[in-house]
Amino acid sequence: MEKNIEVSLLLDFYGELLKPGVRQTLDLYYNDDLSLAEVAEQCGITRQGVYDSIKRGETQLFAFEQKLGLWKRFRELENGLDEITRIAAEIAANSHENNTVSLARGIEALAGELKE
Repeated sequence: MEKNIEVSLLLDFYGELLKPGVRQTLDLYYNDDLSLAEVAEQCGITRQGVYDSIKRGETQLFAFEQKLGLWKRFRELENGLDEITRIAAEIAANSHENNTVSLARGIEALAGELKE
């Protein structure tokens, strides 16, 4: 996965654990796609300060994921729900009993709700 996307996703999961200033610089840099100079201007710090803050924040985000694994677990759950949905759709398509089709559609619906 591209680093920019990965950092942005990790920021969604762990951003609240970061100091507000670090979170803001990461958000402006990765989510708003601002340059270091633009982030520095908005935050009232130097370009070097922004760079240091971003590197510190990235290190913390990757450490949180390594220790907690929430993003990995989220992806696993999402993939599992996709597979459950696929199997339920296959059961519904290949069944001729109304009760089985109804149950399979219920499983599909529940898996879809859990993904939201």
